[in-house]
Amino acid sequence: MPGFPVGAVWLGQLLAAAWLGMAALNWLQRAAVLGGIYGRPVVFANGALYLVSALSLLRALVGGAAPRAVWLVCVPAALLAVAYWALLLRGPFDPLRPPAS
Repeated sequence: MPGFPVGAVWLGQLLAAAWLGMAALNWLQRAAVLGGIYGRPVVFANGALYLVSALSLLRALVGGAAPRAVWLVCVPAALLAVAYWALLLRGPFDPLRPPAS
């Protein structure tokens, strides 16, 4: 990438390792029910990943440091963050509607 220092390649490798770790976590938990007492760590990890990703991309977009095409990554990341946090705050078998007051 033009303008990116060659000595900072480790940063990309670190990011790739984090994504690979998340992929392994999701693959190993693929048969588990998301939510509840056992699936909550997986849901939390995915929610945190997508929330931080969306906020980081949004900050780069608002600051003008990223091309407009990054919106194509930012919007799905934000939607996935909302979906995972909604799943985290309710149980895996709870209805999608809020509880009656």
